[in-house]
Amino acid sequence: MRKRVLVPLATGAEEMETVIVVDVLRRAGLEVNLAGLNGLDPVTCSRGVKLVPDGALADARGPFDAIVLPGGADGAKALAASPMVQNLLKEQEEAGRVVAAICAAPIALAAAGVGKGRALTSHPAVKDDVAAHGTYKEQRVVVDGKLVTSRGPGTAMEFAVALVELLVDADRAEKVAAPMLMAKAEE
Repeated sequence: MRKRVLVPLATGAEEMETVIVVDVLRRAGLEVNLAGLNGLDPVTCSRGVKLVPDGALADARGPFDAIVLPGGADGAKALAASPMVQNLLKEQEEAGRVVAAICAAPIALAAAGVGKGRALTSHPAVKDDVAAHGTYKEQRVVVDGKLVTSRGPGTAMEFAVALVELLVDADRAEKVAAPMLMAKAEE
């Protein structure tokens, strides 16, 4: 059975983080549901790119192997303010399944009380809010068990590949990364 991933999409989301994550996870053979926070209408992202959700978040039915939150200041604020998103995140963590957030989206984790005290990172613009919630790291991608966080648009590929490794395995992550010509981390 294919692993299932939910990616909530809110107005003001960072389009690179959204599209790169969805694309890489789908390349890895995962079933990804890009779910509109406010329904099925096209969502205008932070740089004016419009994305069409696969479905409405209110209609998404789990369980999901992972919930991945894209960043973007306004999108992250909308996710953090959504009781529906907060409940999904809490249920996901309680069930021991993967929760991930990139850029400003870790503020939604803090709002939901998810990942409290754990190692995490974020975009520098929201560092103080996120650092108050957990053990802040400056690394590009931080994996603490089933919690994965990352810094911003420039780290989206690494973030997505780290999710593939966690959800599938290192071999699949390498098979997805190689044809995309990703730079290998220096040792």
